[in-house]
Amino acid sequence: MREFKVVVLGSGGVGKSALTVQFVSGCFIEKYDPTIEDFYRKEIEVDNSPCVLEILDTAGTEQFASMRDLYIKNGHGFIVMYSLTNHQTFQDIASMRNVISRVKGSQPAPILLVANKLDLDCQREVSTAEGNALAEQWDCPFIEASAKDRINVNEVFATVVREMNMTSEKRQKKSYCCCTLL
Repeated sequence: MREFKVVVLGSGGVGKSALTVQFVSGCFIEKYDPTIEDFYRKEIEVDNSPCVLEILDTAGTEQFASMRDLYIKNGHGFIVMYSLTNHQTFQDIASMRNVISRVKGSQPAPILLVANKLDLDCQREVSTAEGNALAEQWDCPFIEASAKDRINVNEVFATVVREMNMTSEKRQKKSYCCCTLL
């Protein structure tokens, strides 16, 4: 069974822990308690292939930046999340993608862009079009979700697994190139 390390990144208060806990245990955390780091394991099946996800829910504050670099170095796939009710959190994620690129270097890093808090659509500050445009620019999938109402929660994690599988297949194809000896 394949194991994947998934790192959940985003500013403080965007719902990283709420989404992760909703996925792992099926309950919603009502109260915001800033995370330093939490680690979860869950067995799932995606496209008829069983796998184990090791999910690292990271701190949203800059004071843990050195720890974040270590998580990114060891991560296989990344969920980069913002709150669709707070435009600043959307602006903050550009730097997170840059950090992923810097730390991972030439290794491809599968990223999934997630807009959380779809249940608060009436307080929306970031349009779906803005999220789609950024995902297109980053060449990654984009999902709007709600940890509270459990909208697209399973889909977020299934999609990041698909992205990691595709990246892994591309890497294998590159390493098995054909050569002609003369």
